[in-house]
Amino acid sequence: MRHFLFVLIFLSSVNLAFPQDILRVGVAGLTHGHVGWILDANKRADIEIVGIAEPNKELAERLTSQYGISMDLVFDDLEEMLTATKPEAVTAFGNIFDHLAVVEAAAPKGMHVMVEKPLAVSVDHAEKMAALAKKHQIHLITNYETTWYPSVEKAQEILEEGEIGEMRKLIVRDGHRGPKNIGVSDEFLEWLTDPKLNGGGAIIDFGCYGANLSTWLHKGERPISVTAVTQQLQEENNPKVDDDATIILTYEDSQVILEPSWNWPIGRKDMEIYGMTGALFADNGKTLRIRMAEGYDGFDEETLKFDKREAPFDDPFTFFKSVIRGEITLSPFDLSSLENNQIVVEILEAAVKSSKTHKTVFLK
Repeated sequence: MRHFLFVLIFLSSVNLAFPQDILRVGVAGLTHGHVGWILDANKRADIEIVGIAEPNKELAERLTSQYGISMDLVFDDLEEMLTATKPEAVTAFGNIFDHLAVVEAAAPKGMHVMVEKPLAVSVDHAEKMAALAKKHQIHLITNYETTWYPSVEKAQEILEEGEIGEMRKLIVRDGHRGPKNIGVSDEFLEWLTDPKLNGGGAIIDFGCYGANLSTWLHKGERPISVTAVTQQLQEENNPKVDDDATIILTYEDSQVILEPSWNWPIGRKDMEIYGMTGALFADNGKTLRIRMAEGYDGFDEETLKFDKREAPFDDPFTFFKSVIRGEITLSPFDLSSLENNQIVVEILEAAVKSSKTHKTVFLK
């Protein structure tokens, strides 16, 4: 009898604890090209999609069928979905302009939010989102693909250890042949090339990566000035927005050059860090080259290869869950943090202004 009671108590404790191991997620929008990331994660034991808000029924039917998700989970309205399904966290996979509306709906209900990069289309939106997150004490994080690159993690460690000396120049190049040329969905293309819904073209879509990395590597320091030049080299494909940009950020002890573009012949997300005694080349997510200076123009080069980062830093959803559970505490300048990404939006807004006025913008 005692053994039977012990089993009952044990099973009850397991059942009570088990829900804590599953992150109940609501998906706000399906138009973002990266939405497959969360839809595919629904197959995992630790993630459960409890509701999806998407008014485009044709899109919803196509994607739920592709990923084996029931259309019963799909709602036309975000507020209705949140009220009916009560997710613990919300992932935003719509246009960037709507990120504010997602936080406005989720934060008062105590629901944590993760948005796809960048945080917001403007400083005004970012400030309102931050105020809501702080008022309602929710986590508001931003997801970038490069956050999960082991090459980026190792580059920061080497720089921090002083192996190549103090950073003097950072160059970040991101992009591809352009949304239409690589064949993104019509729903994604519609807002990605809209200056209101995306905030701009390549300058926003890919400029945010470098701004995020620069803010992290500078430990949250804001640049002194921002200078940007944009061009429209594919007017037929991107009639409303830029598709090529160069952004220069000046700091007290370093300079940063960002090269976001929809005109690269080969897709890329790479970074170069130049110190006083050496340089680091994160050619992609899994390869890092270390060059140590020898003489005037000589160098000794070592190449490191990686598989993936260790959990919970290997993907956005494991990470998000760990943040919510209190297993991870974000530093103010962490790649995913609200503080970092508010600075990112400030940099991007200044870059757009600089490109339009043909003047350097000095940050207050």
